[in-house]
Amino acid sequence: MKGKVDILIGAQWGDEGKGKTADAMSSTVDVFVRYQGGADTGHTVVVDGEKVVFKLLPSGMLYPGKLCVLGNGVVIEPELFLKEMDELHRKGRDRARLVVSPHAHVVMPYHKILDHAQEAFRGKKHAAITTGKGIGPCYVDKYARNGIRVDDLLNEGRLREAISTILEEKNRILTKLYGEKPLPVDEVYEPAREWGKVLAPYVEDTTPLLRESLEKGKHILLEGVQGALLDIDHGTYPYVINSSTVATGGFSGTGLPVTCVDRIIAVVKAYTTRAGDGPMPTEDKGEGGELLRSKGGEYGSFTGRPRRCGWLDIVALRYSTRLNGCTAIALMKLDVFTGMDKIQVCVAYDLNGTKTERFSSLSDLAECRPVFESLPGWHEDISGCTTFESLPEAAQNYVRYIEERTDAPVKLIGVGPARNQTINRGL
Repeated sequence: MKGKVDILIGAQWGDEGKGKTADAMSSTVDVFVRYQGGADTGHTVVVDGEKVVFKLLPSGMLYPGKLCVLGNGVVIEPELFLKEMDELHRKGRDRARLVVSPHAHVVMPYHKILDHAQEAFRGKKHAAITTGKGIGPCYVDKYARNGIRVDDLLNEGRLREAISTILEEKNRILTKLYGEKPLPVDEVYEPAREWGKVLAPYVEDTTPLLRESLEKGKHILLEGVQGALLDIDHGTYPYVINSSTVATGGFSGTGLPVTCVDRIIAVVKAYTTRAGDGPMPTEDKGEGGELLRSKGGEYGSFTGRPRRCGWLDIVALRYSTRLNGCTAIALMKLDVFTGMDKIQVCVAYDLNGTKTERFSSLSDLAECRPVFESLPGWHEDISGCTTFESLPEAAQNYVRYIEERTDAPVKLIGVGPARNQTINRGL
């Protein structure tokens, strides 16, 4: 194969800046691919001072001549997909060609109802990570072989039969277990039939399309969503999402072979944040965490909810970069540290009096206390820096410190939210 494949993953608990990183790589990338997740997260790009949040679409939609793909591993909420496309069209920004896999699963109305009902049934103590968008129940149906895929929407007869059969079971669950009203078949079928008509022009078998792109020498970027520490298998279970957020998910979510990958790029925030519940050893619930949240604008791009904030957790980060086999790091929001005299970094955990540098299981992680090292901060404004050498010495040393601790080179540095506020060191 003549082309090149890079996989872009979040190396923490999500919200690391993957959209900005993908945008910074756009000049060399020909094909942007979303390979997992749904519309419960967002990739944020700042263009000409305006924030653009992609909830479902790939980050390359703003560029003419690019190919954007929603792979088979994505779960698609049609109404939000169409709304997002309409908004881009209205602003004249739907410039790329978009293709949707016929094998991607569809979030149906009953998935959203089940999402809310199940969360209420579990109660706050046992609540999972969810935005109520139906993503989890949709993935459950996928693996239970009881889902609706995009190609089902294109066949009206098959679609009606499938919905009728599925609703027999779903309505029993909704009414008998959760006390919800049953859904009439037509109430689900008619909108789904219309979705199929509108989606039809975008649908194409994406796996051979991606292989053909490789054979033509194209540069493909596989965009992961969320973060590796939220992976369904390797994250802090059960406080995880429903899909594979690690690099290997890029292959099952697209059909590309593992032999085609060139680089695995870990997007890392200069500190640590987490949305929702679950252990976070470096969380700072005091002034330090509030300062990071305020300076970093740490509020969900989709939900608007404040994120939990704390210092960089090297133990978790090293676990993540090794798990994914990362070959490069994109370090985001370094500018947030400007004005701080000292920067804390967690280099180990204290687990009931025993020092460990190992990322622990969920039960142990909740008991871990961070062991910090302090690094010098800086007061110089770095938002206009365009080279590594123009950064203050303390900022350069912070970058080198991360490289040494993770054994991965930092190839991109974010020094502000705008598209041009990045230092590219060969990404």
